[in-house]
Amino acid sequence: MGVGEMGENKHKELHISPNTPLEGTDDAPTTSARQRMLLRLLHLWARMTRGMTFGVRAVVINAEGDILLLRHTYTPGWQLPGGGVEIGETAEESLTRELVEETAITPLGPPRLHGLFLNMRLGRRDHVAVYVVRDFSTGIAAVPNREIAELGFFKPDALPAQTTPATRRRIVEILHGAAPAAQW
Repeated sequence: MGVGEMGENKHKELHISPNTPLEGTDDAPTTSARQRMLLRLLHLWARMTRGMTFGVRAVVINAEGDILLLRHTYTPGWQLPGGGVEIGETAEESLTRELVEETAITPLGPPRLHGLFLNMRLGRRDHVAVYVVRDFSTGIAAVPNREIAELGFFKPDALPAQTTPATRRRIVEILHGAAPAAQW
């Protein structure tokens, strides 16, 4: 499916992957057993070397109300952009770094904290801060690359079928003003 079928890209500078699967399609690539094993090993290493893991995610919403999602090369599903907070970084610094690295988006004002979530899927010590970003500039994202397979803005009612459940929950909470859940 082409970009025209996903809707018009309001941020012309932002690369939108040309073959983005839409709701109800089965076009999503699968993650190999090797990739899943590598991800498990990475999480095990993080648990052994850190007392707690802390990450950030951004719900980037453009002027038309579309949501930015990306698909990683190493884990299945469409997700919110973000990543781990590095030693010596604030959560907001990490969020800005991850957005620029992954999507070529730079927040122009302070992001709004939506909630802090315990992610039990990765262990009992993983926490994720979710921020809302509405004011931003865009560059040209170098996608695909070794980390990001695809990215694009999607209408909230037309998210890719493979959007992760936690991503869907955060979007619903933000768009409908619901209280954030405690767990990812």
